[in-house]
Amino acid sequence: MAVKTNYFKSFFLTEIVRGMALTFSYMFKQRVTLNYPFEKAPLSTRFRGEHALRRYANGEERCIACKLCEAVCPALAITIEAEPREDGSRRTTRYDIDMTKCIYCGLCQEACPVDAIVEGPNFEYATETREELFYNKEKLLANGDRWEAQIAANLTADAPYR
Repeated sequence: MAVKTNYFKSFFLTEIVRGMALTFSYMFKQRVTLNYPFEKAPLSTRFRGEHALRRYANGEERCIACKLCEAVCPALAITIEAEPREDGSRRTTRYDIDMTKCIYCGLCQEACPVDAIVEGPNFEYATETREELFYNKEKLLANGDRWEAQIAANLTADAPYR
């Protein structure tokens, strides 16, 4: 009986017909591919992209120079120098991140007590030279200013789980 079944399958090409029917059925389903540069997939609120330094609403930077992010960074990608100000508080004079070393683990963001350093929603930051991936304080603050609305929304949405 098995010989007749195999003969029938090979003579009438049933496997090919079934395969073509499956392929044809996908013509009427919704497409799952995205036209990437023009269509972007949704990102999670916990997405870890390009780093940014945030500011308070009055424009003052949030970083209090506690250096916890520098201490917790497993890749040693963060360098901080600080000095006390005339009002007695400490602020950073230098905040550098070597993005070529960074492993995007998010430990710096978790360690920060004031949510100063965050990993934002930007994942499109290809560069032509290696030097462009050495982020200084000004570049990090500019990233924070550019992505503040999205970063604040992500932190608010993620707050119940932190």
